Amino acid sequence: MNLYNEIKQKLIDNEIYEKVKDYSKERNRVITYYEIGRLLNDAGSVYGEDIIGKYSKRLQVEVGKKYDKKTLFRMRQFYRVFEDEKVAPLARQLT
Repeated sequence: MNLYNEIKQKLIDNEIYEKVKDYSKERNRVITYYEIGRLLNDAGSVYGEDIIGKYSKRLQVEVGKKYDKKTLFRMRQFYRVFEDEKVAPLARQLT
């Protein structure tokens, strides 16, 4: 193989690796948000709707500021939209 083809192949391999890595991150994020949404939904039915506000205050201090009330509310909404679709098991089957 000449040097150009070797360089080209390494760049193509790198591009493929980056796409796979990005896909894995996004797949994990979808599964995580779905599962958190399910937990928040369950917690809301036991502890009341304000549980999202209480959890968000604690999570912002302990995990990071991006886990505010609005974000947690959206995670729960995401779960509610897809709860009958079995998103988590399906996402795990994706290759």
